[in-house]
Amino acid sequence: MTADTTTPLEQVNTALSQLKEMRHYSKTYVEQLTAQWLLFDGALKKLKQASSFEDLMTRQAEFHAALDEEIGELEALATSLQPAPEAEAA
Repeated sequence: MTADTTTPLEQVNTALSQLKEMRHYSKTYVEQLTAQWLLFDGALKKLKQASSFEDLMTRQAEFHAALDEEIGELEALATSLQPAPEAEAA
């Protein structure tokens, strides 16, 4: 299907699906990085390099919060774009 033949609901659902997939993989990778970070935390603090990594961890948490918020908004939009059930319309 091309963009010209898809409905707004289909477009929202496609974007929603992609964002959920992004969130899933991002969360998985961040969990792996966090585990690795914990292994090197002490050594990096001794080298005074821990603050930049801590900043990255904070920013990734902010990214996930924003991503979850956007997913919620798209889910609400998808719900509002749902056609009325035919049983109720009749």
